[in-house]
Amino acid sequence: MDKIDELLTRRVEKVYPSKKALEKKLRSGKKIKLYLGIDPTATKLHLGHTVPLRTLQAFADLGHQTILLFGTGTVLVGDPSERAEGRKLITEKEIEKNIKTWKKQVEPIIDFKKVKIEYNGKWLTKLKLKDLIKIGSKISAFQLFKRDNFQKRITQGDTVYYHETMYPLLQGYDSVAMNVDLEIGGTDQTFNMLIGRELQKKFNNKEKYVMTLKMIVGTDGKKMSKSSGNCIWLTDKAKDIYGKVMSISDDLIADYFEFFTSLPMEKIKKIKKEVEKRKNNPMKYKKQLAWQIVSLLQGEKAADQSQAYFRRVVQQGKLPEKIPSFPLRKLSINPIKLVDLLIEINLTKSKSAGKRLIKQGAVTINNQKISGYKKIKISKGDIIKAGKKKVVKING
Repeated sequence: MDKIDELLTRRVEKVYPSKKALEKKLRSGKKIKLYLGIDPTATKLHLGHTVPLRTLQAFADLGHQTILLFGTGTVLVGDPSERAEGRKLITEKEIEKNIKTWKKQVEPIIDFKKVKIEYNGKWLTKLKLKDLIKIGSKISAFQLFKRDNFQKRITQGDTVYYHETMYPLLQGYDSVAMNVDLEIGGTDQTFNMLIGRELQKKFNNKEKYVMTLKMIVGTDGKKMSKSSGNCIWLTDKAKDIYGKVMSISDDLIADYFEFFTSLPMEKIKKIKKEVEKRKNNPMKYKKQLAWQIVSLLQGEKAADQSQAYFRRVVQQGKLPEKIPSFPLRKLSINPIKLVDLLIEINLTKSKSAGKRLIKQGAVTINNQKISGYKKIKISKGDIIKAGKKKVVKING
């Protein structure tokens, strides 16, 4: 598999109008201009965002003109793609806050000497009424309203607001404003990207290719998303990233290798077969995978430390070498109910979660399982553990 073959297959779901047409363009030797757009709807990015980022960087490494577009204009409207309800409108102050740390988060994946940053607010917020009318005249209203999630919301009796129908037009206009040859994005962006393909043809009489990339599922087997709580965040601590990767189901191992590492596809296919046929313990490959992902995001030293932590704390059941502490004097009351204690010392975030841990027998004090919800006396030096990884030592 050469580099162009890999570009057209690795992480790729579909290419419009066809993979063959884009391959011909790429093999012509002429460099193309392409972009990936991301709306700053939150302060953090998760591992799923790195799928298109890695593909963008792969194009940059082959010398193509690549753009990472921050949707400072489109985010004002809010992308309705795959939304069961309308998005809450975001303020410019929130946009600035959200975008502040993004560059740092993606620096392990993107080489900004090769990839240019743009902000679509530069042109979208300057559009006048006559410009919006001209853009709207290129796409039929029926075409905008027939998208699946709009139809579902209408069927359910929910409202589709007019500004939401503008979103694909504005995202589509990015292709016109930057005059690109290709747009890449997740399969959830297919509708918006194809609107851009149509606008590019009608405004600039230019063929624009669209490459949709596969969506990755999170730690619970469902689509990785900010609202689901199943994300591996780029800002997570190294040991937490490692632990979350180790928790994925075995059938995701090959996909994670394909999406988040540079391991050759031939080796990934071999791993997939071995896992399916149980020729090797999947744990072996998960450790390799977790180490590679942490190494990419935070370096080899962090990956080694995370692996050692996982082996000691999770596999061997030993205490970590460095245990977080909590001052005895800061307890609100002593004796204290066990479930309240878990919340106060930050071993759980809610009473319901704490009660589940207690019921499962996953809470220990000085290596003794504690059950029930009555008040218990806490002393200096007590080591309280919840689950396999969370532990706190009470100090003075």
